[in-house]
Amino acid sequence: MESSCLDLAMEGQRCCRLGDYRGGVSFFESAIQVGTEDLQLLSAIYSQMGNAYFQLKEHGRALEFYGYDFTLTSTIGDEAGEAKACGNLANTLTVAGRCDEAVFFCRRHLDITRARHDKAGQAQARYILGNVFQAKATQMSWSGVEPGHFPEEAAAALREAAQHYEANLHLVKERGDRAAEGLAFGKLGHTYHLLGDFQTAAAAHEQRLLIAQEFRDQLAERRAHCNLGSTNVYLGRYDAAVHHYKKTLQLTRQLKERAMEAQVCYSLGNTYTLLQDFQTAVTYYLKHLAIAQELHDRVGEGRVCWTLGNLHTALGNHQQAISFTEKHLEIAMETGDTNGAATARMNLLDLRQVLELKSSFNVPPDTSSSAMGVKYQGSPGQPGSRVEAPPTAGGPTEKLESQKPGGDPGSDPASDPASDPASDPASDPGDGGEDGFLDLLSRFQSHRMDDQRCSLDGPPFAPPPASSTPPVAERQSAPGLDAASQDPGRFLALLASCQARRLDDQRVSLSRFPGLRLATSATGRLRPQASLCGGTEEDGAEAGDEDSVFT
Repeated sequence: MESSCLDLAMEGQRCCRLGDYRGGVSFFESAIQVGTEDLQLLSAIYSQMGNAYFQLKEHGRALEFYGYDFTLTSTIGDEAGEAKACGNLANTLTVAGRCDEAVFFCRRHLDITRARHDKAGQAQARYILGNVFQAKATQMSWSGVEPGHFPEEAAAALREAAQHYEANLHLVKERGDRAAEGLAFGKLGHTYHLLGDFQTAAAAHEQRLLIAQEFRDQLAERRAHCNLGSTNVYLGRYDAAVHHYKKTLQLTRQLKERAMEAQVCYSLGNTYTLLQDFQTAVTYYLKHLAIAQELHDRVGEGRVCWTLGNLHTALGNHQQAISFTEKHLEIAMETGDTNGAATARMNLLDLRQVLELKSSFNVPPDTSSSAMGVKYQGSPGQPGSRVEAPPTAGGPTEKLESQKPGGDPGSDPASDPASDPASDPASDPGDGGEDGFLDLLSRFQSHRMDDQRCSLDGPPFAPPPASSTPPVAERQSAPGLDAASQDPGRFLALLASCQARRLDDQRVSLSRFPGLRLATSATGRLRPQASLCGGTEEDGAEAGDEDSVFT
């Protein structure tokens, strides 16, 4: 039976490595049904199931199994396993938007790895802490806030994120881990970008680019070029921004990232508008429009129609401007964007009035940006000097890699991961745990016994019952204790009896873990088993999704 459980778990692991997470879950569930006496194998199965559910975006279920792993490892005194579980819980809670709870597990992760002098574990804990505080800053801010203009509380969280990323960078440099250095530079670049320190951000992204090229990692290279394009726009280096965006466009085509290709075309359109090269800008906007239509992205299509309407108005092409504005109105009404529809109606009214005036007085085309209907605050693509964004929220929709914090359409603020899980909404805030999750676990840790005997009756995160041991001043000698102190043989017999009761208690509490078969000796006590399953640290992580750090 034992080999059957292990074989099923290994098959589940193989499925996850191939990206078949649903199949992996099925095998892990079968392994739990068979059961095992090996506590470390069971811990590995819980961890792998959590990883698989995370990739399936079923965060409540992921928390459930990571929680089993945490409770089991902390109960049996497996500090390395507990640290691993803490990291996974912190990462998933961040994605679920429960950042304060995530901080608790990050701190515990860091404390354990420091006590164990585990530099790799400390680096990982610092990285996840950086992600948590970056996510907190996003939660504290309104949608579309410009880099450098975050409220003070959010800016403080970003500064703390930067400190953790810097600490992570220092630790991975000590270990000579160049791949981890690349991740740290990418995250630092994005964080400093949000803080408005574009010079420092650009320097970090340059380092990220060098390391990506060193490893021939095209995906990381694409992200670095995209971020450098965005940062250079904010620095006013538009030619440099065009260079990096064109490199990004080339890589998106090689990687067959159609949605990202559309996003970069939009960013190039914005940048050429800043360079006053309106004809080239129109060319790239039209490329964005074609891909949006191909992907059936109505929101992205509406946004670029709004932009093209404004641009043709600025060029004096009022008939074309009317055509694109009418399309913007149609899509806004279809998608329920009332603000966008109102804006489109006002623009259409202005444009028709202009055409009537031109028809009456034979006014020549106006190629200035001050023509009626233009919604310019300057030029698009930088704070205070950009085409005013259409009143639709979130950029070119989820299909076209929706606009990230900072508001610049060309940025890739996930830095290195394909999508920043810390920015995803919780799939179900009430799924997979109680509202008092953090409080319960805090009390659980504070009540751990020296012999790690605790009651696990009920849910895996329920706190143990209050100790029945009276205060020292109220204690009375246990029967036979005085006599035992005088007779070493009797004392050892008493101690052995006490230990047997502890093992029996532990056997009862461990029986609450799904998939655990209790092996017993002739005396009916729990028999320890050997560890069997390895390779569990990052098996559930999606390729290229480097924010999904599973420990």
